[in-house]
Amino acid sequence: MSICRDRCGACCIAPSITSPIPGMPNGKPAGVRCIQLGEDERCKIFGHPDRPAFCAGLQPSEEMCGSSREQAMFWLTELEQATRPAAI
Repeated sequence: MSICRDRCGACCIAPSITSPIPGMPNGKPAGVRCIQLGEDERCKIFGHPDRPAFCAGLQPSEEMCGSSREQAMFWLTELEQATRPAAI
């Protein structure tokens, strides 16, 4: 897989992003739609220098994206939970 699935947007919803995003200066929590995710489910700031490095690091793959948006949401949600820092 080399490009995003049409009308998916799972990687812009499922994970938390701790760095600033234009329009979301404190990042976003897991499960919250990024303000930069357009109605077409595409990133409005793709390729822009203000796009968080975390986002640029997410590359579509068979493992991450699965064969449907639902599978991608599930995988990314599981990854988010597995990598969440432990509560103190």
